Amino acid sequence: MTKHPLLACALLVVLSPAFAETLTGAGATFPLPIYTRWFAAFHERYPQDEVTYQPTGSAEGIRKLREGAIDFAGSDIPLDDHQMSEMGRSVLHFPTVLGAVVPIYHIGGLSKDLNFTPETLAKIFLGTIRRWNDPEIRAANPHVRLPDAPIVVVHRSDGSGTTYVLSSYLTKVSADWKAQAGIGATVQWPVGIEASGNGGVAGLVRHTANSIGYVEFIYALQQHLGYGLVRNGAGRFVQANLDSISAAARSLAAISPDLRNPAIGSSADDAYPITGFSYLLIPSTLGGEKAAAAKRLLNWILTSGQAQSPALGYAPLPASVIEAEKAVIDRIR
Repeated sequence: MTKHPLLACALLVVLSPAFAETLTGAGATFPLPIYTRWFAAFHERYPQDEVTYQPTGSAEGIRKLREGAIDFAGSDIPLDDHQMSEMGRSVLHFPTVLGAVVPIYHIGGLSKDLNFTPETLAKIFLGTIRRWNDPEIRAANPHVRLPDAPIVVVHRSDGSGTTYVLSSYLTKVSADWKAQAGIGATVQWPVGIEASGNGGVAGLVRHTANSIGYVEFIYALQQHLGYGLVRNGAGRFVQANLDSISAAARSLAAISPDLRNPAIGSSADDAYPITGFSYLLIPSTLGGEKAAAAKRLLNWILTSGQAQSPALGYAPLPASVIEAEKAVIDRIR
């Protein structure tokens, strides 16, 4: 039986979404693996909505948002008051996941993971500890045979929320780091070679003997890289995993009313200390269908999306943070 062409056209109209809206974003590479999965799953649930995202690094995402080139930015860095004023409009912070920054390394022949004290990490990235068999590293790893080899430091070349989380932590634990490098999406690295993005750092460490770098936890898993245990505020060497990252989240005393909580440096007994939120930065005045699509996206992330987080290597948000965010979503217009 031949279908009438007018009937076929009518069916196409009925079956097509009433509105098609694309949200464009750019920014942090820290949450890229989960954002890739989330945005595809969200589109399957809401075919009328599509989300595109460029992993440019947090600083570049913030710049694009300030210039109006994108609808939202991904950032591991909460905007400070000066940055908020530069936006020229109200920008809301929505934590999406909690992740960890881990020290990754490439040393041949190791039979177990390395322990790092906070002080040792700061000295390695400052270049004051230069060899793998330094007494300070050996003291934390008495049963590991470490090579008499120079340490090759790998760090980010781009403005990075991963750098922000690590530098925030090192500033808390090391007066030398605070004085010489401080906190930022970019810092003045005294030593090292550069790579762009979490994936770039992971790849360079993987192919560089006797190197050390830092990446978001999931990248270490994906690249099958060794990553160290870090001594937390309770004095325990703890490795990043879903349990220790979640323990850091549970130790958060309170979420600020504007949701701009900085990186977490938990001293809970079972918590991994170098953890932080990743955010979606969304203007409160998106307008029309974009505002409606953004609200649908956020509500989906805070429900169905959070349920997917553990399988993708990210700790889900604490219930207190989710409830605080739900109260802010309706401010998007």
